[in-house]
Amino acid sequence: MIKSVKIIAAALSIALIGGCSRMAVNETTVDVNFKKLDEKASVPIYGTPSSAGCDLRACLDKDVVLQPGKIAMIPIGMAFEIPEGHFGLVCPRSGLASKYGVTLINSPGVLDSDFRSEMKVPLTNYSNIPFTITNGMRIVQLIIIPFKKANWKEAKELSKTAREGGFGSTGLK
Repeated sequence: MIKSVKIIAAALSIALIGGCSRMAVNETTVDVNFKKLDEKASVPIYGTPSSAGCDLRACLDKDVVLQPGKIAMIPIGMAFEIPEGHFGLVCPRSGLASKYGVTLINSPGVLDSDFRSEMKVPLTNYSNIPFTITNGMRIVQLIIIPFKKANWKEAKELSKTAREGGFGSTGLK
């Protein structure tokens, strides 16, 4: 059975003024269908009314011990139908990363609107001790974001800016 859940989508518009960025947030809701593929799967929930990401939980038959330096694909037990023109941004949970060294190996992940298979999360353990993932554990956050596709245009020249280089070219201070 497909259920519908209201997901908050924050549409961010960024205006660059004098080298500083200002962000305006326009909150809207968008319906996202999901299908439970396992009866143990948990409905996505927001931790607080102002949370941008909803928590997704591990859906496991038995605990998974994630050894240091290893990667494990953790099932969520659900498939999603994200509306066209949106994508799901899969982000690590800050507590797992900062307290235990457990995070997404491909952070952030992208869940495209045309993907309908079971969502699985590639977690890795950067700590030096094993970490046990249990059924129902909150392991990642999912943020639904609208996007625009680019019309790619080859140019002979690009406009000049004051910035040159990259990878730290603006310094530390």
